[in-house]
Amino acid sequence: MACMITPEQVREALAAVIDPEIKRPITDLDMVDEVTVDNEGNVFARILLTIAGCPLAHSIEGDVRNTLSALEGVGKVDVEMGSMDDGQRAALKAKLRGGELPRAIPFAQEGSLTRVYAIASGKGGVGKSSMTANLAVAMAGEGLKVGIVDADIYGFSIPRMLGVEQPATQRENMIIAPVAHGVKVISIGMFVPDNTPVVWRGPMLHRALEQFLSDVYWGDLDVLLLDLPPGTGDVAISCAQLIPGSEVVIVTTPQAAAAEVAERSGQLAKQTGQRVVGVIENMSYLAMPDGSKNRIFGEGGGGRVAAQLSAELGYNVPVLGQIPIEVEIREGADAGTPWAGAEGDSPAQLALRNVARQLSHRARAIAGRSLGIQPN
Repeated sequence: MACMITPEQVREALAAVIDPEIKRPITDLDMVDEVTVDNEGNVFARILLTIAGCPLAHSIEGDVRNTLSALEGVGKVDVEMGSMDDGQRAALKAKLRGGELPRAIPFAQEGSLTRVYAIASGKGGVGKSSMTANLAVAMAGEGLKVGIVDADIYGFSIPRMLGVEQPATQRENMIIAPVAHGVKVISIGMFVPDNTPVVWRGPMLHRALEQFLSDVYWGDLDVLLLDLPPGTGDVAISCAQLIPGSEVVIVTTPQAAAAEVAERSGQLAKQTGQRVVGVIENMSYLAMPDGSKNRIFGEGGGGRVAAQLSAELGYNVPVLGQIPIEVEIREGADAGTPWAGAEGDSPAQLALRNVARQLSHRARAIAGRSLGIQPN
């Protein structure tokens, strides 16, 4: 029987097999080492795993078998699983980094088109992490490629809020971030056992944030959100140093005391050269059965912060949104299913999605960027 399929067609078909962690075709990752087809249409494929003993080996092998078995003209399918040698892994790492040297932070490079937002607050308990998780999921729901760095090293909570169950994995010196709800996530909580507290001082905090930004394979992100710890300490300063082009979103509640403290986070941005793009007022009110609004934490805190920062910074700092209290926000955080990504159009869901949309569609500044044109 004449051969009805060629090795080239087999390789083309294998482009549909996606690496479960890196989220790219195995052909792009040079994992397809050898393909042969005999005169009977029997196919042999040798697939190289990026690391020996990869826990996803059976999943990849199954996807390869299913893909090849579905091809017209294919007889028996034989798949052999191997692993890359040191040279092949080094070449893959360089390919994933786009040829950049190790320790480079892609979001700090000239020409980066990723919007980086540092989600900050003056004090804890205002829902900053909850806002980060919900905004990220809402943006991903709009089709954007989104990542989160849980930069709150002492009080990490993003993995639970996003329901991250799988750990981060390491390939050579590169960390592969797990994905939840379409969002890539990295947190120190993935590296400490049994909710162990992190007892680090300033230099270690800076090093951890640097590693999250430079050693994690983020791919081509549209938006990166940094969930900062409350206040104006080491991590907030390190964020500005490591990604000078990052912008700040302030989260507060309507309460006057919370608003006063939140202003300090905005004032820090002036000292670090960052731009404050807006204020989110969380827990604005509780909708009552009769349609009235119970303003449990007072009223106007977000507006006061925005007005004060506008006056001090010399440009308009808007209130991006007022998020009402809904029990589903808390329930979603506990269950790892952010409320903004769930079905429905509650007032809080609509408000969160509206804030996400505003941040997603802000024009990118071109100051300092090369336009790729030269005079004749």
